[in-house]
Amino acid sequence: MKPIHFLYLLALAKILMPFILQDPQWGPHRDEFLYLAEARHMAWGYMEAPPLLSVFAWLTNLMGGAMWAIKIWPSLMGGLTYLLVGRLTLHLGGRWFSLILAWMPFVAGVWLRMHFLFQPNFLDIFWWTAIAYSLVRFQQTGKNKYLYLAGLSIGLGMLSKYTAAFYIVGLLGGLLVTWNKKVFFNKHFYFAMGLGFLVFLPNLCWQIIHGFPIVYHMKTLQESQLQYLSPWSFVTDQLLYNVATIATWVTGLIYVAYTKQYRFIAWAFIITLVLLILGHGKSYYSQGAYPILFAFGAARLETWAHTWWKTGMVAFSLFIGYRELPLLLPTKAPAPLSKYYEQHQLAHMVGALRWEDLRDHALPQDYADMLSWEEMTQKVAKAYSSLDSTEKAHTLLFCDNYGEVGAVNYYGPKYQLPAAYSDNASFLYWMPENFDQFQVMVLVTDDRQEMQHAFIKEFREAHVIDSIANPFAVEYGSLIIVLKGPSPVLQAAFRDKIERGRLKTTAQGSMQALKPNALESGGALH
Repeated sequence: MKPIHFLYLLALAKILMPFILQDPQWGPHRDEFLYLAEARHMAWGYMEAPPLLSVFAWLTNLMGGAMWAIKIWPSLMGGLTYLLVGRLTLHLGGRWFSLILAWMPFVAGVWLRMHFLFQPNFLDIFWWTAIAYSLVRFQQTGKNKYLYLAGLSIGLGMLSKYTAAFYIVGLLGGLLVTWNKKVFFNKHFYFAMGLGFLVFLPNLCWQIIHGFPIVYHMKTLQESQLQYLSPWSFVTDQLLYNVATIATWVTGLIYVAYTKQYRFIAWAFIITLVLLILGHGKSYYSQGAYPILFAFGAARLETWAHTWWKTGMVAFSLFIGYRELPLLLPTKAPAPLSKYYEQHQLAHMVGALRWEDLRDHALPQDYADMLSWEEMTQKVAKAYSSLDSTEKAHTLLFCDNYGEVGAVNYYGPKYQLPAAYSDNASFLYWMPENFDQFQVMVLVTDDRQEMQHAFIKEFREAHVIDSIANPFAVEYGSLIIVLKGPSPVLQAAFRDKIERGRLKTTAQGSMQALKPNALESGGALH
């Protein structure tokens, strides 16, 4: 077998691995419901992310929306990312061993998780890798087609996730610091950058037209999550994420730092990490900067390392990868997996069980976000079926957050439910025109104290129908409430709430939205 055929075989194994290892009891992740919903409202942008992921979500919906159709895209892009890394490894002189060494991060590191979840991260990592790959190949060959591939990758990267800007700035900074005349004195470099800008332009126009909702989204993210991140935890996470293959990427970083032709890659890595630290970015945002280092490191180690060192590196990667596997993929059902974490302290040691509330739980938050969504929909259907036909005709299904509303709409057709709505995330823009004309509301809320809030008194009747009973789920304890007979004050306040929410999501409207609400009552309708 030729090395190139071995490369394809390893890429195929990477694609299939998550499907083989995942326990079938787990459902879609809450974020996946959001992106599938965005594909039903195709646009050049969304509040949370650029539009490229919605194209893959549209294809998933076209294929029926089954779990395999959701998971195929991150798995496929993981395989394609490895193909880029492997091909560069071969171009650098590597052969069989370097292909195996470059494959290890994809099956024994954090990328196993990132290439399992249908989130923008798998696209982000691919395009970062494609940009760096193209620039390295231009350095090697001088062929201008690689500059255009880099420009196209920049544009598509920005259409995938805005964090691509960090690496783009890092690479440009690296080229400037090393004063790469081969690039800067080439007119095709500027044409290629123009191509990247043109690809990204529709989304930029969408942001301008809609008042830059990304500014509001980032501000909200900063206040709710990013402010708690420390530079120290960011740095330590860089080591933890790729500890199984630390020798490879460190070797790659040292090699490019000492090689004039590729030194811009080392500077790009350093500049990107510094920018992310200064911007309080999440530690996994940096992972797209690593694949190119693995390519260089794998090729060098095949040349430099003794046979016993090679055997030891692969054995070490496999051992650490095996120990980390339950942290990276849900390989067991919830209860057995939770018991495994109790018996093995590794999950606690590396902070895998710490959620955004900064407390440790029984399961990683990503896993807990894959549970009880169909249970929730069944209980919403139970509440809806308790209404008579007249009430059903004037009922609004309303959910607190995008996970709840996305799940109810995903499973809803199976239970003959009408569309559910929310004012959370991009669902805010998809509320129907007559959203305030309801006479009955079936409310799904993650606030266990919902019935204690003042707005409940603005309904003639309010009954808790059920709650989420799975203690492993993030939505554990969430309530399904039937509310009947809203007062005119509540109707007016509800419309005001939606209009204020839409205004607040624009950069221009953030200050205006601070005016007092018509009904300062707390709870889901606050």
